[in-house]
Amino acid sequence: MSETKSISEAVTTYSKDTPIGRPDLDGRAAVFVPSGAFDPGANAAIRLGSGIVGFGNPDGTLTVYFEGNRFDESSLHKWENKARKAYDRMVACAPTVSKAKINANLLEQIGTIDGMGIHLKQPERLQQWLAQANALDTAPAGPVTLWKTK
Repeated sequence: MSETKSISEAVTTYSKDTPIGRPDLDGRAAVFVPSGAFDPGANAAIRLGSGIVGFGNPDGTLTVYFEGNRFDESSLHKWENKARKAYDRMVACAPTVSKAKINANLLEQIGTIDGMGIHLKQPERLQQWLAQANALDTAPAGPVTLWKTK
């Protein structure tokens, strides 16, 4: 049993689809939700329902920026606005406490975000994450959210 547990803990979603290195302005980053290995107590800064974006590091870890709307700003009610706020901080290299270097097995990549919008490959995983936070009303209308067109 312990052998099975250690194998599942080693599984990661860090893949060839995970962008490596901090993106430039309007560059591509990953969108994440916590995996089953995520411990909310050990990662208390990442609140339930947060928008989590980031990139892979050469050492196999992830650097993530997140927004949980701790101060209940009305403009950050929707999940996609939280993800966009975290993304904007990341590409601007803005100073923030809403940033972490984290083991890749603690998060699951569900899509990508860039200067044009968000593209979710696994919207059902986002629904599960938002359901845990009792925040299904903040979910995007569909798997693609665009805020700018070419």
